[in-house]
Amino acid sequence: MNLELVFVLLFAIATAVALLARRLNVPYTAALVVAGLVLGAFDWVDAPHLTKDLLFAVFLPGLLFEAAFHIDFKKFWANKLTVSSLAIPGVVVAISVTALMLTPIVQGLDLEHDFRLIDGFVFGGIVAATDPIAVVALFKSLGTPKRLGVLVEGESLLNDGTAVVLFGVIFSIAMGADVTIASASLDFVKTCGLGILIGAGLGWGGSKIIQLVDDPMIEITVTTVAAWGSFALAEEIHVSGVLATVTAGLLCGNYGARTGMSPSTKIAAATFWAYIAFALNSIVFLLIGFEVEFGEMISAWKTILIAWFVATAARAVVIGLVSTGLRRTRERLPNWWATVMCWGGIRGGVSMVLVLALPAEFPHRQFLINVVFGVVVVSILVQGMTMGPLLRKLGIISKRAQRVQYEAARADALAARAALDEIQDLRRRRHIEANVADDLEARYEARIRDADKHVKMLHLEDAILDIEERRRLERHLILIEKERVMKAVHEGLCSDEAASSLLADLDARMIHIEDHGVDPDDSSPLDPVHPFSGGDDDSDHDGGAIVTTTAGPVHPSESATTVSGRGGDVKEDQSDRTGVILEPPKD
Repeated sequence: MNLELVFVLLFAIATAVALLARRLNVPYTAALVVAGLVLGAFDWVDAPHLTKDLLFAVFLPGLLFEAAFHIDFKKFWANKLTVSSLAIPGVVVAISVTALMLTPIVQGLDLEHDFRLIDGFVFGGIVAATDPIAVVALFKSLGTPKRLGVLVEGESLLNDGTAVVLFGVIFSIAMGADVTIASASLDFVKTCGLGILIGAGLGWGGSKIIQLVDDPMIEITVTTVAAWGSFALAEEIHVSGVLATVTAGLLCGNYGARTGMSPSTKIAAATFWAYIAFALNSIVFLLIGFEVEFGEMISAWKTILIAWFVATAARAVVIGLVSTGLRRTRERLPNWWATVMCWGGIRGGVSMVLVLALPAEFPHRQFLINVVFGVVVVSILVQGMTMGPLLRKLGIISKRAQRVQYEAARADALAARAALDEIQDLRRRRHIEANVADDLEARYEARIRDADKHVKMLHLEDAILDIEERRRLERHLILIEKERVMKAVHEGLCSDEAASSLLADLDARMIHIEDHGVDPDDSSPLDPVHPFSGGDDDSDHDGGAIVTTTAGPVHPSESATTVSGRGGDVKEDQSDRTGVILEPPKD
């Protein structure tokens, strides 16, 4: 089977798994791994191996950049002490605790002959990083509090880079290299520092280009070049590609997008990177499942569970130390967040690639491969599947039962209104007797009143439902307006130039709703949620990514002017503000 057909088949499988995961209400990433395990066990798909070259050249740059692009730097910087503590000294502590705990257990239970302390450190370096691919996908799907999401995403993005660098130092020592603490520290600083500088250079350069042009396709292409270019350039000179891409993403998302992208381009860029993340996540988690030899994992189940417990306990130690140290600072963690952050330390593709990169002559290579693969699978399945219930149990996210009740009551009211409309239509056409119509109308009107009463009660009990309902309606109405404007262009009632201006205004209103949670023409307060938001709100309820784009023949105006906007200067499509009276959309 050729490679092109394999990838088409993988995308088809990922789509089917996504639909099934949504129906079963299970984490998408966990479902993909299970699908990969099953298909790999029966050898039904000749999938490519998840090699270091494949992960680093294709998957990791896009996923890291997308996550960094949507991180609010103000919130990230407000939590810099927490994030840096977890990502630098925290990784060192995690590696050390893992090695010191696992080595005597392996030796005492004779799980592997001649397993040395340095081998334990190698294992610790491999599993120290919380994989940003897994963590970011999981937390976005669960709607966690904004600050908690920033902490987990920021830490996972940074500690992935530091863990890879530290693993390289540990591996050199294990292979007999003459490494001192001073030389290792210098190499660490050089690798991380130069990676950040490369990312900063490409991110700043890309942002300047974005400011100079006003073409969505070019601006999105610039972000793509910054994502993969920063990673490739950094790896080419043997420094941290992970930190380079993260830095470029932070700059493009917080400087380039806010000062150089028009509202329409922001929406298009958000849509593009949301799809890139979905596509890359889908393939990489399937490949994780394909890589695992199910029989070998089952035969080593005892060692895998011990190693998983040790790695989780080491993370708990790190989170506990950092949480205790922050108690007297402005960055202290709310109750139970430490538990969530510990359980959110999911391992993924990076750990698998690092262990596969061990040379054939490395002692205990096969043992480490079996254990690391097992730890990754257990981590994704156990921690990933239970993260949602844990968050709800701790009261950190809303209970799904109440949301289901709300959605059921609203759907019941909509269905009853549709039936009532049909009865009234039948009455007008004299297809139903008046006494029968009266009886049915009374029955459905009572049903509508009961459903509306239930909806209002749930709104009062959970203000979040009211906020989300308002936001949903605001989005819907703006989309109706955009659809009518584009229809007017097709009908010749509005020129392309005038429509571009109107659509830019509508996109600006959409961005404003996502940033502030309210239409600028309305005074109803809503919850701010958009990932580009630069405010200081720490609301616990995130909204989804914007996925609307300006379609049709209308092309953004080439001329642009700069106006003062939220978070800096933004470009706005410039044309005559021609007032066009349009008919309301018809059913």
